[in-house]
Amino acid sequence: MEHNFQEFAVGRGSQLYRTAYLLTAGDSHLAEDLVQEVLGRMFAAWGRLSRLDNPAGYAQTVLVNVFISQRRKRSSGELPTEVLAERAQDPARDGDPALRLTLLASLRQLPPQDRAVLVLRYWEDRSVEETAAALQLSSTAVRSRSSRALERLRGVLGSSSVAELAEH
Repeated sequence: MEHNFQEFAVGRGSQLYRTAYLLTAGDSHLAEDLVQEVLGRMFAAWGRLSRLDNPAGYAQTVLVNVFISQRRKRSSGELPTEVLAERAQDPARDGDPALRLTLLASLRQLPPQDRAVLVLRYWEDRSVEETAAALQLSSTAVRSRSSRALERLRGVLGSSSVAELAEH
């Protein structure tokens, strides 16, 4: 049981982290915490989950749900420290740094569920139906949130910048 889970965690961990990084708008520490929470939940139920057709898809759904529920709670037991831990690997380090910073700053301005819709639809390249299933929304709600969130981004960035971000 542990061996199969370890293969799963090693194989999917970086993808989960990239998604978490975008959901948290570039907060690498929170992204690591989200991935750890998801993998912990997956491990606890691995006997049942390993028989699913798509445990990776289930993990992505758990990731988004944990992100949204943590954003709702808005509480943290963590305390600031004067010593910073080592820097985590930034999945968006390649490419244009200014564009990356602009994207992350813009994502921070969106509500968590709108951010989740954009990350799943455009970064993860999921269909409307897959995004709806992952977020437990209707397809209509996903389309509406996508449209509204993209319009907000256009307001912040301008339409040409949103088109450039969509290409990356």
